[in-house]
Amino acid sequence: MTQSILTRFDALIGNESAAAIVMRQYLKPVEGDMAVIFPPTYANIGYNIDPVIGSEEIKNVCTIDSVGSQANRMEPIFKRKPYSALVPQIFVEVRKPASKGQDKGDLIDTIHLLDAGHRIADAVVRFSDGADEITKAFQCIREDATPLAKLSPTSLVFGCWDSRASSVKLPRIVRSTILAYNVHELKRSAQYTPATERYDETFDKLGEKEKKKFADVGMNHVPSTGAPGGVLLDSKSLVVKDTVISLTALRALRSKDEERTKTLHRYVFGLVLVAVTAQQEPLLRMGCELICDPERPSHQDVVWCDGEREAFELQHKAALEFALAAAESFGIGESKTFLFNPKVAMEELKKLTSKGKKGEEEAT
Repeated sequence: MTQSILTRFDALIGNESAAAIVMRQYLKPVEGDMAVIFPPTYANIGYNIDPVIGSEEIKNVCTIDSVGSQANRMEPIFKRKPYSALVPQIFVEVRKPASKGQDKGDLIDTIHLLDAGHRIADAVVRFSDGADEITKAFQCIREDATPLAKLSPTSLVFGCWDSRASSVKLPRIVRSTILAYNVHELKRSAQYTPATERYDETFDKLGEKEKKKFADVGMNHVPSTGAPGGVLLDSKSLVVKDTVISLTALRALRSKDEERTKTLHRYVFGLVLVAVTAQQEPLLRMGCELICDPERPSHQDVVWCDGEREAFELQHKAALEFALAAAESFGIGESKTFLFNPKVAMEELKKLTSKGKKGEEEAT
């Protein structure tokens, strides 16, 4: 039984004519039709809304959740049961210097690797006592991805870039976005009114600058106008979640021999299937809570290199069953705790500062 589960996707993974698995899901706000939702805001531009010129069907495209944001929503699933059994649980401790008589300094913070923004390439991990192990895993990645899969398999699934050391850049096997089409941008205004304006008999004599200082601490009127007010969805709007599983990127991972490579592929593919089929929390941010649109069924397809498409059906229960079997066969890495080394971080900072000063001197 276990062997049949393990080999279920071998023909698909090993077929170089299979380019990707794509999944499209239509979403709608919990409020229903004609609702206002709030996209993320970005520095200097507010909402990321791009006009589409020359199309009668699509007038604009609005980012609701980016590739990076979607990855950060999917990855933490592996912190909780039963998914935690699929990957090693790696932690980084940040501690004070050890006092006399202490083996370790007092604990300041503990970071789970699955919460680190750059995954195994994140600074908090690279400046730890696990740096040598991490560097070796990156250095052999092109010949053997098993060491990295034993250490941080989700770095293979969602990609990472070791930009400050080996320069290895791992492409995402899974990429997902949520976009809204044909939205109408809105503005909103607000007015804060203090509970009283009679704080002191001299308050009326204050100048505008002094009154503004009172406003900053909530003791005077604070008007706010023209702030982003969400986007309106009408009958022509669509909210679409697109997910792509790159089989090409998966097949690019290698191990020491063909059999080990097959075992590696099964393991990583199992993690991928669990991540993309698990129910995602509907609340993306305040004012943006999205659920499936029952009137527009989702679909999954295998896309072949010649452009042909074939239906691909997989439920989460079956994905988890496969992933557990593949993880047992592969043998997940050991869970461990690294210790952040502030001295190494400071040395790296000094190097960068020195390079910056040298560059300024050369420029002058």
